[in-house]
Amino acid sequence: MLKGFILIMKRLLPSPFSIAIILTISIFLFALIFTEKTILEIALFWENGLWNPGLMNFAMQMMLMLVLGYVIALSSISEKIINQITVFCTNTSNAAFLVALSTIIVSLFNWGLGLVFGAILARKVGEFANKNNINLNYPLIGAAGYSGLMVWHGGISGSIPLKVSEKNHFSEIINNKELLNNLPTNGISFETTIFSNMNIIASLLLICIIPTVLYYLGKRKSEKYQLIIDAKPTISKPILTGAEKIDHSRWFSKIIGFVILAITIQKVFLANSLDFINPNFVNLLLFGLAIFLHKNFYEFLNSVNKAIVSASGILIQFPLYFGIMGIMNSSGLVDVFADFFVSISDGISFPILTMLSGGLVNIFVPSGGGQWAVQGPIVLQAAIDLNVSISKTIMALAYGDQLTNMLQPFWALPLLGITQLKAKEIIPYTILIMCIGITIFSICLMIF
Repeated sequence: MLKGFILIMKRLLPSPFSIAIILTISIFLFALIFTEKTILEIALFWENGLWNPGLMNFAMQMMLMLVLGYVIALSSISEKIINQITVFCTNTSNAAFLVALSTIIVSLFNWGLGLVFGAILARKVGEFANKNNINLNYPLIGAAGYSGLMVWHGGISGSIPLKVSEKNHFSEIINNKELLNNLPTNGISFETTIFSNMNIIASLLLICIIPTVLYYLGKRKSEKYQLIIDAKPTISKPILTGAEKIDHSRWFSKIIGFVILAITIQKVFLANSLDFINPNFVNLLLFGLAIFLHKNFYEFLNSVNKAIVSASGILIQFPLYFGIMGIMNSSGLVDVFADFFVSISDGISFPILTMLSGGLVNIFVPSGGGQWAVQGPIVLQAAIDLNVSISKTIMALAYGDQLTNMLQPFWALPLLGITQLKAKEIIPYTILIMCIGITIFSICLMIF
């Protein structure tokens, strides 16, 4: 049954870029049918949304967050940490527990870092098992290395909570003045989203339960999984002349990295609340760490060149989602969808339905930031109409976004490439992780 579902998904789902185009056409038609706007008006709404300055800034922030996290994962200190963890992975149970626990903790700090860290850690565990003739359920280890994408949106790099923490962000995505009057102009503080009691408890439960469940799954019979290990190329040391020495200077890069980190830390001590946490703060922190943790600028830039490929989806797809948002906002389609949401919800069921709808939309829009551009105005309008907490609604949407990452293989592509696994090998385990998440998030949304 599961294999059949995977085959259907592969046949029905084209590339994420094609999905974005199809969604754009669909929203254009919806606006034409359910509103009184003309084709020309809708086209202008789309164009205005496409190049929305505030949202283009958001796209750049998300690209940097992914790339810089990836760069940190490629640093020598990350490699040392991974090697230290690998030594304790003497069987499938231990390996599954340690890989999942490490990946989840790292992903709560940064999703790009967690994604690559988990992939490299899973790969190193596989190589360690091959070298020491250990039978290993390698697909389970791969799923453990991907488990961070189930928790990332509840961490400090969660794109939706980060973006709504910025001043005047809501005015960038909402044209309805009546709705804007019901939203805070100073943004939604991390104190009520990421650091709320609900999210802290949900995150702690995930940290405890997911590695434990994978630990017991690892007790089943394991087999040796043969990895193809490429020989590392021999790199000759370049002869440096003149200003080239700056790029290869260890002390110069350390000083620059330290200065950037000092500026970042200063913001923490000068702040009276958690309002300082926003996309720019996180990226400044990541930028300083990425430079400081690399040997020199030369190695840092090499890592950037490797990591930049992972951000191509954000670069080319986000403007399309902003165009969709432009149509929905300016045509009045947001009100149509919000009214439908209100008609099938009440104050208790709305957060759960928001989470489930977020999971469904994430299958087609595999990006938290892109999903916020499409779905954010709708759920905000519905939350106001139903008198439901805005902060809780935002986290419900964030939970839904990360849930179906365990089903949608878009973000798993880097991991699959590094580990040499196939999507069909890890999905049986990632679906189980998704079910754990649905249970935990639903309970927390109902209780708090």
